[in-house]
Amino acid sequence: MSEENKPYRVLARKYRPQNFDELVGQDALVRTLKNAITSGRIAHAFMLTGVRGVGKTTTARIIAKALNYKGADGLSEPTTGNTDDCQLCRAISEDRHPDVIEMDAASRTGVDDIREILDGVRYAPTEARYKIYVIDEVHMLSKNAFNALLKTLEEPPEHVKFIFATTEIRKVPITVLSRCQRFDLQRINVDLLSKHYTKICGLENVSVEEEAIAMIARASDGSVRDGLSLLDQAMALSDNKITAEQVQSMLGLADRAQNLDLLENALGGDMPSALGLMDHIYKNGGSPSAVIQDLLDLTHLLTKLRAVPDLTDINQVLSGDQLARAKELSAKISMPSLGKTWQILLKGLNEVNSAPNPQNAAEMVIIRLAYAANLPDPSDLIKKLKNSDITTTSASNAGSATAKPTPSTQVHAQDFTPPPHVTSAVNNGGQETISRAAPELSVVPDPEIPAVINTLEDMIEMLNAHKEIMLASQLYNFAHLIKIEQGLLEFRQNNAAMPDLSQKLTRILKSITGDHWMVAIAKTGGAPTLSEINEAKDLQELSDVAKMPIVDNILKIFPEARLTKILKQKPETSN
Repeated sequence: MSEENKPYRVLARKYRPQNFDELVGQDALVRTLKNAITSGRIAHAFMLTGVRGVGKTTTARIIAKALNYKGADGLSEPTTGNTDDCQLCRAISEDRHPDVIEMDAASRTGVDDIREILDGVRYAPTEARYKIYVIDEVHMLSKNAFNALLKTLEEPPEHVKFIFATTEIRKVPITVLSRCQRFDLQRINVDLLSKHYTKICGLENVSVEEEAIAMIARASDGSVRDGLSLLDQAMALSDNKITAEQVQSMLGLADRAQNLDLLENALGGDMPSALGLMDHIYKNGGSPSAVIQDLLDLTHLLTKLRAVPDLTDINQVLSGDQLARAKELSAKISMPSLGKTWQILLKGLNEVNSAPNPQNAAEMVIIRLAYAANLPDPSDLIKKLKNSDITTTSASNAGSATAKPTPSTQVHAQDFTPPPHVTSAVNNGGQETISRAAPELSVVPDPEIPAVINTLEDMIEMLNAHKEIMLASQLYNFAHLIKIEQGLLEFRQNNAAMPDLSQKLTRILKSITGDHWMVAIAKTGGAPTLSEINEAKDLQELSDVAKMPIVDNILKIFPEARLTKILKQKPETSN
């Protein structure tokens, strides 16, 4: 079949690496495997893990070819170099060799599928040096399938090698991982991907702009295969010349300079300009989600430049002018503002991705950014509070300060009883009106803390003043006082008291007074608790009131009535 009549092969298959030297961005893995094959220290099982498109299955095939390489004469030893001259290796590359079995665990997850492998393990390879089982997406195997594989995986025959590939290494049981030699394939950085894609464009006789290749490399997110698929699409879109504008339209990306303008307007609080630019980007094909993602990337870049102004190793696709502008912008924005911007955009990205109208959601994020830009930083507020003098005044007669009344609001009242801070008056027409002023502000002084603790009441008062309400309540309700003096407290506690009351009191009293206190718990004796004393006083007062003639007569008229509480009326103060 002539070259012109051959069916088209996508770039990801056409330029698939065929040996270790062609693997992109996996230097540590290549070095380890080359040394292992050269020295003969070859593991019986390999576990290859990494994100999609970084070369897991490709590496598995390269390992299979390297181990089974026999050369053109059929007598060569395993190699780490080129395997094109080996007919057996060509069959492995084309996935048609009977001794290299590839299995997709995503579609064959059961224990019966593993039994087929185990039944074939006992037989020697027909042509190759090793019988190699490549199981892709191995994490999809069931628990029973993994268990069935364990024994054979730990002690396979000499002629068998296992190569597993997975994107979800955490789902693989540790019992399987411990029996394999693990390799983590790394994401490929943007610079390396750009060089690789530029080389492929040269082989395909397609001219490409540097910025266009950079956009594709960024969009691939470290995956060689994803980037090659995008490059394939860009070649189909263009006429043997890939431009940045075409790739930008294809990916739904906004121009980086426009993104800088958008972020600068939003952080400057210029809401009309920011929303106008957001609308312009959308009308020109920009994806709202991609715009917010780009703003996140720019915020990350500005934060790095703010933290390290002389940073040179920046993995961002920015021109020299744009990078200089980004450095200038980062110098104007404080670190708290950048952190706040990151949080707003990060939350906004989820909203845009889940919103029924992504553009509306993106505009709400921009509005939120512009509004937050005019808010002061928390650190500035704290400084202002520390530097401000807040003064309060107190009246000398009753410890209260009277504020100037605000202008009265006249409200017609019918059958209305005003609250204590509302006074009533009668106007000239004889109609009652309500004059309501703002409540008076009073400054409540802090509780006076006793200098010396002589009574249990002094101690409770001190605990309340220092916000130790629980301990004060425990002493009030459950402590039968035996002895108290400075540095010593002895009492008997009720069964309802907390078990570690003495320990807590010792620690808190030392913290408050600065003195060492000894808190002793007695088993017998002690006066009634303050709660019992006050309750007895209340009962006595009720008894005294019940003996008053007028109350006694009421109780005789209403025999079922009971006195429960005495409400003491505050004395009226004359103006």
